[in-house]
Amino acid sequence: MAASSSLSATLSLLPLCIPSSLNPKHSLSFSLQPSKPPTSIRSRAPSSVVAAAPEALHSPPETLDGSESFTGFEVEEKFEGSEPSPLAAGDDVKLFSGGGSPVLLRRPFPQLHSFPHEISSVSQQKLIIRNTFGENLEGILYEAGSTELVILCHGFRSSKKSKTILNLADALTVEKISVFCFDFAGNGDSEGSFQYGNYWREVEDLRAVILHFLRQKRGTRAIVGHSKGGNVVLLYASKYHDISKVINISGRFYMERGIEERLGKDFMHRINEEGFIDVRDKMGRIIYRVTEKSLMDRLGTDMHDACLSIDQDCRVLTIHGSEDEIVPSEDALEFAKLITNHKLHIIEGADHRYLSHEFQLANVLLEFIRSN
Repeated sequence: MAASSSLSATLSLLPLCIPSSLNPKHSLSFSLQPSKPPTSIRSRAPSSVVAAAPEALHSPPETLDGSESFTGFEVEEKFEGSEPSPLAAGDDVKLFSGGGSPVLLRRPFPQLHSFPHEISSVSQQKLIIRNTFGENLEGILYEAGSTELVILCHGFRSSKKSKTILNLADALTVEKISVFCFDFAGNGDSEGSFQYGNYWREVEDLRAVILHFLRQKRGTRAIVGHSKGGNVVLLYASKYHDISKVINISGRFYMERGIEERLGKDFMHRINEEGFIDVRDKMGRIIYRVTEKSLMDRLGTDMHDACLSIDQDCRVLTIHGSEDEIVPSEDALEFAKLITNHKLHIIEGADHRYLSHEFQLANVLLEFIRSN
């Protein structure tokens, strides 16, 4: 198991220039602060819409996604405006040490490659891809210069606009790696109704995306999934054997866990009595309905068998935070035990969304994608 500590991983990413007058034996405390307004690939280029199928398109109804934290149940994202904007590639940060003068540093993403380039050259294109169920999936293609793509998959009730997904898209495009982010059916801007389980159906959504780009003569360099998306990419690799690199970020191994936190301890009794459970927000509004079928879909998703079905030629990386409050890091250990060609990286101190560890997450992911 390859483990990293939060402090050592951070220091290894930054070109640390500590004044010579500072005694190296002194303990240091660090605070990262942007010294200029952040920029992002997401605000630099207008989007165009390209239909991947000739059928007439219509705007899907707005759906609640994981960016909205209305309930006390398990959620994966908060309102996009509830946290400071993430630092963009090239932004200055200040390192404060032991009461001394701040040392000016640079965000590490541009230092991950040998030849810096202007990320303003990254273009965005909105794509509509129809899945096998006749639903339109909406995604954003970030063109950064590579023919092969990395496809990013969001988590439970989240979307292509989650901070975790967008931070990874920024890090990849800075490295001139083109990226496609999309919403699973029933999530974000895609058509369809949200379902509690739907793991294998989301696998088919991912399949439709990969086949679309194959028809465009573009291969998939890696598939990356966060949280529930991590389960989806692993399940994909267990069924379809056409991807050489799979990255599971904070996926769940024990599928029976986490249900009580969301549905209550008496969830089986309520399902048996009523046939469904309505999950409500703090105002009493129904967010989504869990049917008996969708609950059984969740409980019947066997990650043990899926792991054993992944080809040994497929390289799998599992990244997990040691302080994950949604999916315990012990789940990551189970993936490491069962998948033949597997690498495990625990990021010390990271939570489920890597809010204070986005640099470490991006660097671990990039190192794996660039490796042979």
